[in-house]
Amino acid sequence: MKELYMRQPVAKPHYNVVAAVIVDGGEVLCMQRGETRYPYTSWRWEFPGGKIERGETPEEALRREIREEMNMSVRVGERLAGVEYEYPDFSICLEAYLCSPEEGRGFVMREHAAFRWLPPSALAALPWVAADEEMVKALSQKLQDQ
Repeated sequence: MKELYMRQPVAKPHYNVVAAVIVDGGEVLCMQRGETRYPYTSWRWEFPGGKIERGETPEEALRREIREEMNMSVRVGERLAGVEYEYPDFSICLEAYLCSPEEGRGFVMREHAAFRWLPPSALAALPWVAADEEMVKALSQKLQDQ
């Protein structure tokens, strides 16, 4: 009798990532991605950050990522929110932290196409990557609660 081998489904990659919600002077730094290999993330807005590497705390990963992506030093404050999100090709566990620039608003755009400093009330008007939309909602809620 022939044995049938079923092809096992390929698991989607999963990433643990952090995002910096950088606030200065009542405005929030928003970064626009360039073209990516996924149409659902291309040209969308996000909070800067990236993957947590083995052995790093979320705070350490944030400081490293912002320094690498933007040559900016940030003070990492309180955790704003966390979300698990499943995109068509991968999933993420995203934690966002409120941050402030250590040396003013200057930075270098190494990985993004554009940026904007916006008041929190204007954030919802941007086309965000899906997981970051949740952070925009959390930030709005936090500001209402204050």
